[in-house]
Amino acid sequence: MANHKATKKDVRQATKRRERNKYYGKTTRNAIRDLKASKDEKAYGESLPSVISMIDKLAKKGVIHKNKAGNLKSKLARKTAATA
Repeated sequence: MANHKATKKDVRQATKRRERNKYYGKTTRNAIRDLKASKDEKAYGESLPSVISMIDKLAKKGVIHKNKAGNLKSKLARKTAATA
């Protein structure tokens, strides 16, 4: 365990960030799963921008890699094009 005051604080901050990143990552994965399972084309089109925004925010904060974000958005957009 850390012995210095600053190191203990860093451990606390890292734990807080890890929990926050886990929450937002899981929330986004659930939103993507729900979007993929959606059968209604209109609902899919309406919720797509919000899911893409969530993915972009994760990439910007470094929770997921920017290429992974691009791949996820591309797959969702291809599904939109296929249904249209």
